[in-house]
Amino acid sequence: MMNKKIGGLLLLLVLFATGAQAQSTTSVKLNEILVVNEDNFVDDYGKRHPWIELYNNSAGTVDLRGCFLTNEKSNPKKYMIPKGDVLTKIPPRQHILFWADGEASRGTFHLNFILDPNKENYIALYDADGTTLIDEITIPAGQAADASYGLDMDGTGKWTTLSKVTPSTNNVTLDSNEKIENFQRNDSWGIGMTVTAMAVVFLGLLILFLVFKQIGNIAINASKRNAQKAAGEGASIAANAGQESGEIFAAIATALYEMSDDNHDIESTVLTIRKVQRSYSPWSSKIYTLRQSPNKK
Repeated sequence: MMNKKIGGLLLLLVLFATGAQAQSTTSVKLNEILVVNEDNFVDDYGKRHPWIELYNNSAGTVDLRGCFLTNEKSNPKKYMIPKGDVLTKIPPRQHILFWADGEASRGTFHLNFILDPNKENYIALYDADGTTLIDEITIPAGQAADASYGLDMDGTGKWTTLSKVTPSTNNVTLDSNEKIENFQRNDSWGIGMTVTAMAVVFLGLLILFLVFKQIGNIAINASKRNAQKAAGEGASIAANAGQESGEIFAAIATALYEMSDDNHDIESTVLTIRKVQRSYSPWSSKIYTLRQSPNKK
């Protein structure tokens, strides 16, 4: 009984893995195709040939092993992508490139058919069963040299002639900074940026002033409350207590400094120690109660 359960679980896992693989391959799309390659990307042999770019439009890795590429509707199994090559795995949102050079003996990514620039070229991707169509496209005849035909957005959108050929990378790439271009169009002298920067700085300073002003008021009110508690409930505290001018504090500091001259030397590092004399009562002092030896003459 236990063996049957284990066998059933293994069967479910196999079916799930097979279904996941079949589902994941459907997310691969024909993305960009170059028919006439005169001065464009070269293959691993240093040769220029037409190429077909596929794109993984999913969030998971897709393995294309066993799938088929063809340029004939009547022959969906024309080129089988070899099994066992780790490079047939396409990471999420990444590309893979196949060369339509008619020389499949050169490796996994070299197809056994070519593209004809003088007529329409049909290209299709089939799943590993050879019957399930994953994606297809017909490239119009008369393609210009080194001008690719692809999706305006990777894995989606509509097919069009791309102004920039991008093998093995995104069809849409940003070569400029949109914010800088906007400033160049609308504020070529930089006046608006300068005013904005100065406004931000002054606004920050104003906020700091208001914050510190409020903190000062809170501290003054706290000082008044403490002074009122120290003076008693019936005593009155001046309304401007805690807001004395700097001259008053300077006068107080000067007076304290003058008073300190009686107790300290002028030198700030010398401390004067005054001898304190005390009178002793013969009734309480021990020196008067001790017996004294008679003087010997």
